[in-house]
Amino acid sequence: MRRADSARGSRADQADQRRAELLEATRKVVLERGLANTRVADIAKAVNVSGGLIHYHFATKDELITAMLRATLDIESARLDQLVSGEGDAVERLDRVLRFYIPQSRSDQSWLLWIDAWNAALREPAVRTIVLELETTWMRALEQVISEGADSGEFTCEDPAGAAERIDAMLDGLIIRYTLHPNVLSRPRLLEHAHMAAAREVGISPDAFAPKP
Repeated sequence: MRRADSARGSRADQADQRRAELLEATRKVVLERGLANTRVADIAKAVNVSGGLIHYHFATKDELITAMLRATLDIESARLDQLVSGEGDAVERLDRVLRFYIPQSRSDQSWLLWIDAWNAALREPAVRTIVLELETTWMRALEQVISEGADSGEFTCEDPAGAAERIDAMLDGLIIRYTLHPNVLSRPRLLEHAHMAAAREVGISPDAFAPKP
């Protein structure tokens, strides 16, 4: 009985590992070709397996793409939770959240993926659901930090949820501009805008955010 259980556990672990490999390969192919142009055959070629093996784990391309986006969202959400609940005062935690959201460069893979997903979400309900979860997760993190700062007296903000929504909307627009137009907006300038907007929403000076590289 124990041997049978062990064998089943081993097969399950192997299946999980194979799924993880397929999801990572899918992410890489999507970043190269885009969501709309990615085929199951492209992913199969990237990992040197048959299309039949991919369909054994994921019935359709849409299921595979959705699972990849979900896995990416789960990773980023976990990291965001760590930043929100980490050490430091409210200003420090708000700064960490803002810096996490802003792309590290114009080739930031996470942001390239999500910008592509926004476009796909116009036509794909499953992708639209995940994109909404991404936005909700981000805004809730902002709202939590702002609310805790207001409760501690560090911030002055009567509507943390509204403040989070406004910061989110502004940053999304600026990040798209930063990503698409290299000579128009620099990352330091983008971060400056983020600090300025957040400071206004929570009633502090932008200088409260300590300069960092």
